Amino acid sequence: MHTEDIDGKVLEHWDSDDLQQGMKAGKVVLIDVRTPQEYMFEYIHGALLFPLAGFETGFLPEEGDKRIVFHCGSGVRSRKVAEAYLAAGHGRAAHLQGGFAAWKTAHKPYIGTDMATGGPIEVHNA
Repeated sequence: MHTEDIDGKVLEHWDSDDLQQGMKAGKVVLIDVRTPQEYMFEYIHGALLFPLAGFETGFLPEEGDKRIVFHCGSGVRSRKVAEAYLAAGHGRAAHLQGGFAAWKTAHKPYIGTDMATGGPIEVHNA
């Protein structure tokens, strides 16, 4: 992970390994800011859907013991949401650098769609 200072606040850029470790340790709430259609086709198991189109920071839970980490398809939308989170008065925000594409490139597991049945299927790109 690396960090960036934005007006005295911290924007964390997590990589796929950082996110996977945080999720395994139960220390992360992963927020997917893609569209419902993107999410229905494939998603990271455990991610909560909160599309950018309707994003309002007031509806997010407090971080508490878990870090909120945003993700999208490429990292562009999640960075935008993380910056909005900072602008709303939070001192730090985190997002998955490279987004879901980076997650898949790193061969991390996710839930995809079985094209034969239309149902969900676990994908492990080892």
